[in-house]
Amino acid sequence: MGAEQSPTPPLILGLQPSALVDHVARVDQSLLAQIPGESGGSQQVAFEELEHILAEVKTHILPSPQDPYPVRAIAGGSVANTIRGLTVGFGVKCGIIGACGDDEQGSLFIRNMSSSSVDLSSLRMKRGPTAQCVCLVDAVGNRTMRPCLSNAVRIQPDELSRADFKGSKWLVLRYGIYNLEIIRAAIRLAKQEEVYVSMDLASFEMVRDCRSQLLELLESGDIDLCFANEDEAAELLKDESNVNPETALAFLAKYCQWAVVTLGSNGCIVKHGKQIIRVPAIGEAQATDATGAGDLFASGFLYGLTKGLSLEDCCRVGSCSGGAVIRSLGGEVGPENWQWMYKQMQVNGLSVPDLSR
Repeated sequence: MGAEQSPTPPLILGLQPSALVDHVARVDQSLLAQIPGESGGSQQVAFEELEHILAEVKTHILPSPQDPYPVRAIAGGSVANTIRGLTVGFGVKCGIIGACGDDEQGSLFIRNMSSSSVDLSSLRMKRGPTAQCVCLVDAVGNRTMRPCLSNAVRIQPDELSRADFKGSKWLVLRYGIYNLEIIRAAIRLAKQEEVYVSMDLASFEMVRDCRSQLLELLESGDIDLCFANEDEAAELLKDESNVNPETALAFLAKYCQWAVVTLGSNGCIVKHGKQIIRVPAIGEAQATDATGAGDLFASGFLYGLTKGLSLEDCCRVGSCSGGAVIRSLGGEVGPENWQWMYKQMQVNGLSVPDLSR
């Protein structure tokens, strides 16, 4: 992989230091009550705990007529979801920077991303295990994540070079304390190559537990675009007296050219310069699985930015792509849901991507 040089660089790069495989399942509430940590959030677990949860899943499956496979294993991680969505659904040339293990999960990650036409020339294969995450989805579509990252292979800061970023327009990354040194190194090199940086705030637990380091990153002025959901935005401003999405948006916009706060079924609010836009969600509100909703919203929004669409249309495209992924299990959009998205785009007066190239 590292040796395959792409003839034209990817327009958008995703930094995912550790390749990740998601095990996605719809489960009953009794399993969620048994596992440690808060329901609805993301909390790291040891490998033994991951194996235990996967074993328990089999007896707690919620049958679903839409999903014949009760447990799906797919290439996962927020950044991979966004990059794959941009490539498959919008025809944008994208690549991924990171490392995967030389195990079965690593092979699955490579197969899935390759079949989605993602450029893997900056993905290094290393000896060792690939990261995994159990994504437990309840009856109403809320998801609880339990990632196992501790012993997984990952790319190191000194393995990155300016050549990884040369000729690209955007770098997409996810905030994470365990990858902070890699994130800082990637941002530094990206900025030397005049690449814009987009950052997702990951989870309310990550914001709560590692807030000072996050503020440092924002205050550097190197984050051009920041995505936060309502919970993450509230956690960011937890010391303020008047916390709401609008105050969080204003706070993020002090440091970032584009600030986005997603509001679930209520759409999103976005600020760029003096412009503030509020856009409602598109499509029905009921989610089969909320996994990847924010990641695919980011796919549509970034596609809009690369096409020079208005701020409102960037949000509307993001709303369409975010709406497409919640219609089935996991963070990957299937062909029928891409068709649903294109139809929503047409109905809403948006140009459908030209995938013929």
